[in-house]
Amino acid sequence: MNFFDPIQENLSLQSRRQLLQRTGVGIGGAALSSLLHGGGATATAGDEESGLHHIAKAKRVIYLFQSGGPSQMDLWDYKPDLVARRGVDLPDSIRMGQRLTGMTARQNSLPIAPSIFNFSQHGESGTWVSELLPHTAKMVDDLCLVKTVTTNAINHDPGITFLQTGHELPGRPSMGAWMHYGLGSMNEDLPAFVVLLSAGNYGAAQPVYSRLWGSGFLPTSHQGVQMRAAGDPVLYLRDPAFGDPARKRKLLDTVSSLNALQYEKSGDSEIQTRISQYEMAYRMQTSVPELTDLSEEPESTFERYGPDSRKPGSFAANCLLARRLAERDVRFIQLYHTGWDHHGGLPAGMRTLCGETDQPCAALIQDLKDRGMFEDTLVIWGGEFGRTIYSQGKLTETNYGRDHHPRSFTMWMAGGGVKGGVTHGETDEFSYNVARDPVHVHDMQATIMHLMGIDHERLTYKFQGRRFRLTDIHGHVVKDLLT
Repeated sequence: MNFFDPIQENLSLQSRRQLLQRTGVGIGGAALSSLLHGGGATATAGDEESGLHHIAKAKRVIYLFQSGGPSQMDLWDYKPDLVARRGVDLPDSIRMGQRLTGMTARQNSLPIAPSIFNFSQHGESGTWVSELLPHTAKMVDDLCLVKTVTTNAINHDPGITFLQTGHELPGRPSMGAWMHYGLGSMNEDLPAFVVLLSAGNYGAAQPVYSRLWGSGFLPTSHQGVQMRAAGDPVLYLRDPAFGDPARKRKLLDTVSSLNALQYEKSGDSEIQTRISQYEMAYRMQTSVPELTDLSEEPESTFERYGPDSRKPGSFAANCLLARRLAERDVRFIQLYHTGWDHHGGLPAGMRTLCGETDQPCAALIQDLKDRGMFEDTLVIWGGEFGRTIYSQGKLTETNYGRDHHPRSFTMWMAGGGVKGGVTHGETDEFSYNVARDPVHVHDMQATIMHLMGIDHERLTYKFQGRRFRLTDIHGHVVKDLLT
């Protein structure tokens, strides 16, 4: 077939329409109707068992992604016995032939670098926490620490892609897109999936790509919407000065009707996306300015989140904005904080990054508790992998770096149906291998979806002849983490 032949193309569209009508999908104006009357997820040709599969413990997710790979043994995984092994090569029996990145593969030795930071116990749980996290330490009885997360990737791009989409190669839907696809939206005036970016103030940062909150092969209506720190929070929402609201509403209605007719003809799901985008943009012209107007927030709020909370685009300001989005029932709120890739100068870098994030993380949890939202909001913290116990580059008394480490690293969750004040799993004496209770990335994803009321094995989408899911063909719910 010549796809540039308009006659042949029209015949192709007609036959597709007939097929869609026979399968019950070609219902004219379905997308527009669902937008105007509310409701959950809209069924599509690839849909299978969307909606709640069981009673959800969480209504929404706030995912605090620390891009670059925070060092677990400098924050959470306390290994005091390593002080006596300082500078000694990591034993081959511990490394067991694990592949190295190009950054340390040529080193003549892999000297052990114990953390130079002090640890102390906190809360009724007696959890060991680094001195770098004094504010978060006060909240440990609300946290569920998972010290044995394991991943497949040893480099940043596949690592962060794996955490966000369940696959190391680009092209799969992000977790937030899957949530939107499966559960729909709880707020007609704001996107169900919102992304906020903040950059750490230490050194070069790994890039964060928009595909990390993309919809992959799902309809593009499920992709995340990035809110900007400077200028208009969302592009193209502001009307020109000469705009007439009544005329604009009439124009949108006309365009939606034309798009609905085109959908009848072609059955193209992207037309539904276009209809939804026009309608959502219209409502966001009111909802977004109200969301980002912090003038009604009391001074105590800014004091709680810290001095950076008045600085647009900072992690603190984004945590405050995340709470406001959660209050408005946005389903999935994704924060990316970059700068955690400490191959060198780790002590100074960690002090800076923890100074930016520690107080806002604790403030967010306390804020949710004070507003009665903690029990049904799942907060997640973590990066794409951990760091090695051995030093990258020269090891000195006050300075060292660490390479990427996928075998074991720490994430934490709070609220939304997870146990508080517990530590799951244990690493070996070098914080290198899992000694007990490993939790694969797909296990974490399955558990997160379970808390949101989704069976990760049942929510699938048929694409190119195969049914896909976030956890691919793996993943088990870690029931020990659940209340």
